[in-house]
Amino acid sequence: MSATQKTVLVSGGTFGIGRAITLGLARRGHAVVAFGLEAPQVSSIAQHAIPALSDELEREGLSAELMEADVSKASDVARVVAHAVARFDSIDGVVNNAAIGPLGTVLDTDEALFDRIIAVNLKGPYLTSRAAIPHMIAQGGGSIVNIGSGAGWGKPNMAVYSASKGGVVALSAAMAYDFFHQRIRVNTVIPGGGGIVSGMSLGRVGGDAARLGRSAPGTAAGRVADGDDIANVVAFLLSPEAETLSGTVIDVGCFAQQGGPIPPKPAT
Repeated sequence: MSATQKTVLVSGGTFGIGRAITLGLARRGHAVVAFGLEAPQVSSIAQHAIPALSDELEREGLSAELMEADVSKASDVARVVAHAVARFDSIDGVVNNAAIGPLGTVLDTDEALFDRIIAVNLKGPYLTSRAAIPHMIAQGGGSIVNIGSGAGWGKPNMAVYSASKGGVVALSAAMAYDFFHQRIRVNTVIPGGGGIVSGMSLGRVGGDAARLGRSAPGTAAGRVADGDDIANVVAFLLSPEAETLSGTVIDVGCFAQQGGPIPPKPAT
């Protein structure tokens, strides 16, 4: 690989936004190790995604390492990291994208679901970063991109998902401080604008893509954002062109961090 080509891990990299990120990085010549679960997860329709992504890569004449692994399990993450190092001799970037997004308030989210949301959405980035950072330090630096959410600033009916994504924003900033002098950059990307197709978004509308984005504000492009928009920003943050950026939050869909209007009062 050339100096501009990187070895990048992508969690949740086989479906939805993660799939777009995997393809976008592979198209740029990066060595991608993408991993996720093939069984459907709570609130998501994503399943059996690896064969379809493998076919798409083959059609485009691209390659990527696709693995089944659970981002919330340290042993699975260690296996992915070991595979990447054995295959490519380095880890230059990590994209922490894997997430689940069940809706609910604190009253209708039971403890087991609370634990699972935090395990995937917040413990997952912790585990993957913790496993990859020593390799980055040894090679003189690297880049971590965490995929956040506008819900990280709090949104209705997303209590625990909001808490997990708020934790991602804070974790990103803390890691950016902690590894500044090791030249490990840590930034957060916030998908926004509504209507982005992912396993999570489809799961919230019963798998009906036609129900996505109906009242979405969209973006400054005059349309809703898509996975490729997210992938383009991720690729930039992993690139030498972004070598001075760390601790940043980029809203891809415009103003995502500002949340949305208060919903109407339910009918009584």
